Amino acid sequence: MRIVIHHNPDCGTSRNVLEIIKAAGYAPTVVDYLQAGWTRPQLLGLFAAAGLTAREALRETKSPAQDLGLLEPGVDENTLIASMVDHPILVNRPIVCSANGVRLCRPSEAVLDLLDTLPPGPFQKEDGTMIIDEQGRRVT
Repeated sequence: MRIVIHHNPDCGTSRNVLEIIKAAGYAPTVVDYLQAGWTRPQLLGLFAAAGLTAREALRETKSPAQDLGLLEPGVDENTLIASMVDHPILVNRPIVCSANGVRLCRPSEAVLDLLDTLPPGPFQKEDGTMIIDEQGRRVT
């Protein structure tokens, strides 16, 4: 199965998701979206496939969202998308695409819903939180 992760290597959640995918045996295509940037059609397609609005995908902290006035309730989707194209950091991460769907994987264990095979257990996130137990079952 082909998997694409729109990844920010400085983000713990994004690193966790990438590690989960690799531990499950997949060799994902990794897109460093801060370097590659976004296009309007790309964002519209990803958000539609994930069932997200631009507002829901907006990264509000550790981004220029507040300084740009994007947190105000009257800011429309077109303005948000244009700002995300201009400032890629405004898109929350990671976004993962697989044959099983597209999802903003926050928390990181949300990526498990997109995989046909889970990582062998036990498996923990960077912070030590167990997500796959010793028997290879998902911890909820």
